[in-house]
Amino acid sequence: MAKAKEFREMTAEALKAKVGELENQLFTTRLQAGLGKLENTSILRHLRKDIARAQTVLGQKATKA
Repeated sequence: MAKAKEFREMTAEALKAKVGELENQLFTTRLQAGLGKLENTSILRHLRKDIARAQTVLGQKATKA
């Protein structure tokens, strides 16, 4: 689970790439959960929150620019 401070240190392009990476990871994790192969389901919640944090920081950077 990443902290918002880590996201704030990234550039906007790196943040967009990170959001894409996290969304892909969330997709594959959801597939695993659907198939019953996921042992730790709290990963889903952490991924959703990380995506939200990164998108929030992206929005903040967009309003500053």
